[in-house]
Amino acid sequence: MRHILVLVTAGSAEEAAAIGQTVVDEKLAACSNLIASIASTYWWQGNVERSGEALIVLKTREDLLEAVIRRVRELHSYTVPEVIALPIIGGNPDYLQWIDDSVRAPSRSA
Repeated sequence: MRHILVLVTAGSAEEAAAIGQTVVDEKLAACSNLIASIASTYWWQGNVERSGEALIVLKTREDLLEAVIRRVRELHSYTVPEVIALPIIGGNPDYLQWIDDSVRAPSRSA
């Protein structure tokens, strides 16, 4: 099973903390790290915008990504929330096993 990091930005540290807590409580992620203050510059509706945001870093598995995306979209205040995944190409085997042990069992759907 492939392990991934999922990055999610939110409009406030409070919103980010709530999203992170929910996905961990629901076993969609083993861990949520909150970086409470980041400065973001981005295109939105034809204009360059600048705003303060918070960043959530989730540790999970690739087979749970679609469920993570779905849940973040349900919880998030943004119309188009950032939810991007990066592969974990290696790491402490004990830590990677902890991720596996901490999240939902893999789905068995056909």
